[in-house]
Amino acid sequence: MNHSVRVLLPLLTGLWLPIALGAAEEARITLDESTRAKCLQVLRNGLHGDEFWPAMHAAEGLTLGGDGPEIIEFLRPKLKTEVDDQKRCGLAREIARAGDRSTVVVMLQILAADEKYGHTHAAESLFKVFETGDGKALRRAFSQNDNLTLKLMSAAALARGGDKPALETVRKLLGHDDPKHAAIAAWILGQIGDRSDIPRLKAQLGRISDSALKANFEHALAILGDDDGLTALLRNLTSDNDSIRTYAATFAGDARAVGAAERLKVLLQDPFPDARIRAAQSLLVLASPGSVPVLKPSKD
Repeated sequence: MNHSVRVLLPLLTGLWLPIALGAAEEARITLDESTRAKCLQVLRNGLHGDEFWPAMHAAEGLTLGGDGPEIIEFLRPKLKTEVDDQKRCGLAREIARAGDRSTVVVMLQILAADEKYGHTHAAESLFKVFETGDGKALRRAFSQNDNLTLKLMSAAALARGGDKPALETVRKLLGHDDPKHAAIAAWILGQIGDRSDIPRLKAQLGRISDSALKANFEHALAILGDDDGLTALLRNLTSDNDSIRTYAATFAGDARAVGAAERLKVLLQDPFPDARIRAAQSLLVLASPGSVPVLKPSKD
C-alpha cells in the first residue's frame, strides 16, 4: 500500500475541513432553478472558453456541482494532445478530481522529471486531489530550498497525506520574510490547518501590506471559522481588485459562508470571467449537503 489518498466523489477539496471542525455542518443555501441554471451556464461557458486556467476552474466548479462525467469526457482528449507540462497538470488534476484517478500518474511523472518547468504545478495539483503517490518525488521536492513555492506545495501534499513535519514546515514558513511565500503558507493552512492556526495567521496578518496577499490570510481565517476572517471575506466580494474578488468568491464555498449567497449571485454578472466562474462554483457548493468525503488509502 502506498501513501496516496483516494476520495469518494464528488471530490470536495477544501470543504471537509471546516465541517470536520464542526464549524458549519448545517450551513446550506437553497438555489432556485433559475439561479442554478445560471451557475451551470457560467461554468459551461467558462469550460469552453478561450482562457485555459479559467476553463480549469470551471471544470472544478462543474465537478463540485456533480457533473464529473461531463468533465472527463471533455478534458481527456485535450490531455492527449497538450504538450505544456503546466497545462498538462491542470488537465490531469481536473480529470482526477472528476473521478478518473488514472491521470494522477501524469502529475507524478511531471514532478519526477528532470525538467523543472512543471514541478510546482504538479505538486500543487497533487495537493488539490489528495494524492502523494509513493511520496518519493514529493519528498525530493520538499527537501530542496531553491524553489520555496515548490517546497510549500510539496509540503502541503505531504501534510494532507499525514506528514506532520511537513505541516510544521508550512507553519514555520508562514513567518517567511517574503510576503508572497507567507501568503502561500496561509492559503495552505486554510485548507489543511486547524483552529490552532488562527492565532498564527492573525499574528502575521498585520505585517502584510499588499491587499491581494492579505486576502490569502483573511480567507484562510474564514475557512478555519474565524469571525473576523469571515467578515473580511464578505467585504472582499465587493473589492475593486479583480483578483481579490475572485479569491473571495472561491473561498466562500470552502468557508460555508451562506451569508455570501446574495453577493455571489451578483458576481454571476461580473465583468471578470474568473470571478463569475468562482461565484457559480461556490453557489453550487453552498447548495450542496456539505458532507465529509470518505478518504481511504489507495492500494497498488
